[in-house]
Amino acid sequence: ELQQKMEETELLKMELQMLETERVRLSLVEEKLMDVLQLLQQLRDLNISKRALGKILLSTLESCRDPQPGKAHLFEVLDTLYHELTACELLQSQPLEKAQSCQSLSNPLVISC
Repeated sequence: ELQQKMEETELLKMELQMLETERVRLSLVEEKLMDVLQLLQQLRDLNISKRALGKILLSTLESCRDPQPGKAHLFEVLDTLYHELTACELLQSQPLEKAQSCQSLSNPLVISC
């Protein structure tokens, strides 16, 4: 009986460790998603064209077509999209202050996601 309790304890410890690992992974994905959404918001405020945004998205999806072994595919796509967005000429040509001021001047009746 003691042996069975020890085995159950070990299984619970392993399950707890797996849950903690998953929590950390989800936290990293959430942070990267927030970064991507902030960049998309900045680009929207700078009136990026749908065509340019579509090209960025297609480029991201093309470069992530074959997942790299050992790397979470979702995180890889978000990370690649983040880098594609930061490389956008529109963001690089606008100072951060102007992008933030554009955001504050936007219509308050528009609901943003």
